[in-house]
Amino acid sequence: MAKEFFFNLLLVFLAVFISVSNSVHLQPSQAKALLKIQSLLYNPSILKTWKNGIDFCSTQPTAILTVVCYGHNITQLHIIGEKDTPLPANFSTSIFFVTLSKLPNLKVLKLVSLGLSGPLPGEISLLLSLEILDLSSNFFHGILPQEILSLSHLQSLILDGNNFTGSLPDRLDAFSALAVLSFKNNSLQGNLPDSLSSLGNLRILDLSNNNFSGEVPDLSNIWNLQVLDLQNNSLGLRFPLVTSKVVTIILSKNKFSSGIPEQVQSYHQLEHLDISENRFVGPFPPFLLSLPSIKFLNVSSNKLTGMLSDNLACSDRLENVDLSVNLLTGKLPDCLVLNPGNMVAQYDGNCFANGDEDQHKISFCQNEALAVGIMPHHSNKHDRHAALVLALSISFGIIGGILVVGITIFIIRKFRPTKVVKVPSPKKVTEKASTSYSSKLKSDAGYITQAMKLGAVSVPAYKVFSLEELEEATNNFASSSFVGEGSSGQVYRGELNNGVFVAIRCLKLKRSQSTQNFMQYIELVSKLRHQHLASALGHCFECYLDDASVSRIFLVFEHVPNGTLRSWISGKRRRQRLSWTQRIATATGVAKGIQFLQTGIVPGVFSNNLKITDISLDHNFVAKINTYNLPLLAEYSGKGTDHISSSRQRELRNTSIIYQDKTDIYDFGVILLEIITGRPIYSSREVEVLKDQIQVILTADDASRKIIVEQAIKSQCSNESLKTMIEICWRCLMNDPSERPPIEDILWNLQFAAQVQDGWKGDYSQSSETSPVSNFQNSRLKLTIYQE
Repeated sequence: MAKEFFFNLLLVFLAVFISVSNSVHLQPSQAKALLKIQSLLYNPSILKTWKNGIDFCSTQPTAILTVVCYGHNITQLHIIGEKDTPLPANFSTSIFFVTLSKLPNLKVLKLVSLGLSGPLPGEISLLLSLEILDLSSNFFHGILPQEILSLSHLQSLILDGNNFTGSLPDRLDAFSALAVLSFKNNSLQGNLPDSLSSLGNLRILDLSNNNFSGEVPDLSNIWNLQVLDLQNNSLGLRFPLVTSKVVTIILSKNKFSSGIPEQVQSYHQLEHLDISENRFVGPFPPFLLSLPSIKFLNVSSNKLTGMLSDNLACSDRLENVDLSVNLLTGKLPDCLVLNPGNMVAQYDGNCFANGDEDQHKISFCQNEALAVGIMPHHSNKHDRHAALVLALSISFGIIGGILVVGITIFIIRKFRPTKVVKVPSPKKVTEKASTSYSSKLKSDAGYITQAMKLGAVSVPAYKVFSLEELEEATNNFASSSFVGEGSSGQVYRGELNNGVFVAIRCLKLKRSQSTQNFMQYIELVSKLRHQHLASALGHCFECYLDDASVSRIFLVFEHVPNGTLRSWISGKRRRQRLSWTQRIATATGVAKGIQFLQTGIVPGVFSNNLKITDISLDHNFVAKINTYNLPLLAEYSGKGTDHISSSRQRELRNTSIIYQDKTDIYDFGVILLEIITGRPIYSSREVEVLKDQIQVILTADDASRKIIVEQAIKSQCSNESLKTMIEICWRCLMNDPSERPPIEDILWNLQFAAQVQDGWKGDYSQSSETSPVSNFQNSRLKLTIYQE
């Protein structure tokens, strides 16, 4: 009994000793640093519980705020922001990271949704002990600082959901221990560095929703790579090389144009494969359906060929397969037609014999396969012979058609009466825009080079059109194709031979006008590619025969199908108005387009004379600016600035180069005014009246503030979101250009308005707080990223 009593007493003593040793007295300098962080952030509100004398190491961790200590030092700090609380106006990210450096043993740092903005400061290099860094869902912009490469102990680097631009650092091999690299949802561009292939410990690589281009480096040396997500970039051409340990591959919405390599057959752990909306060619590999671990397979919207059979096998784990919009023939496998279990199968837009009514005729797939240079796969000699006969038939048919047309033209010219032509008739010019450039254009080489690096939008390459092509696309410029007339000339809607819809602007020139400057404009605008700009696809010159002077210039732009922004705000779509959330998203898209024109290229494009009718919405309601750089077009159309109010004309003439970006800010304010009020604005007088009204209601209560909002959406908008939007609008409309905010401030506030609107709806998604693995559809991959 005595021994048992002594043993229990010893246990109590050890427990007390351990408790005392674990009640670590944090070093005073680190406690002071945490209190300094509290005073800098004010966000989230739980930070207010920190006070002098608090035992930080004993605080209860939450999903919003966590402090972990080891010894006398802080090793982990997690702060997840509240979306409805802005940072103080005098907040400095440099001072903030210097303060964080006072925690020298910090290994895990998560700062999510705090509203941190500006360039990522070089002071981040002071956090030398970091192993996990997560700065997701903030507003950092600019290029990634080289100083970040000093963090050589990093195992996880997550910078999702910011506005970073520029390219990835070349020396990524400095992160030798990196397991997670995630930069999704930014605006990064350029080629992927070869140093990626040196990250031997990498398990997750997520670069989706950026502007990357070029080839993907060889990743076959990254033996632990399990997740590769490169969707929504401009990458190509060949299928990336990875190891057989890969679990998820997402390459959708890029420019891959090769075949699918045989080595994919060895990917026995592959669960999720998405290569949709690319240009993959060659035969569809049937083994994709029977990979032992495959659950999700999407190869839609490519040019894959091949003849499938009904006895092909499917994996027992396959849950979702999409073969639609390819050139597949034969019969659908029974394992897809019968849809065992909960499998979802899509296969429309092919040429399957046992498909539904959405299948093409087999000749369509065969002809399309020949057009892309790939012979359809056939099972016997008879089929190959049929293909040869088909190809010869097509060839002889084309030759015969040409002969008939030629004979017809000869007969018409031979026997028709000769007409006297009093006015010189136009002729087309097929010379490329690059044949005779001035020295001024050569001096702008930096502009062109920078713009060429921005090819992030999947649109056809720029080309020189013939007049016949444009006449055929518009039914000889029929009145039914006429859309309207503005400062950029007459606009027609057309459909090219390949089925692509375009907007064609016809600009008439006087004989005395030189095209030299316009040639420069064409060369420059042909390189502009951005999600929120309507991209130029080509041009055509038409000249008079007598003196070869240009009579008309046709500019071909991508067609944005969903009408103008005004038509969805204050136009005739009475029952289809945009919601408040959609209006914020649309305004953000317009602001991003302006930011790109002003800062994304060198030199920037300013004074675009933007109006709400210059903003169109695509089928996904993404806003696109479709008449950027109008001053140059107006110079050639002879319209000048007649359509602008006298006060705005004076501003355009008198604004110094220091404030050249502020005219676009004013125009954006007018657009924002119409978005908020839901009423069309036609004059500068209306702008001034509404501006005075919003100035008054800025200081009013929430109920009074909603008076100015369109009746249909009053119940949809949160008070804080509406107040933020009105404040942005009022600041943009300042009479003094120097008082108008920069475009970066506008973007920050718009995204803040979107965040508080989401919060008001109760949508507190935690996706940004979790590992990137949890965001992959149909992937149950679990990784231990860090273990204390």
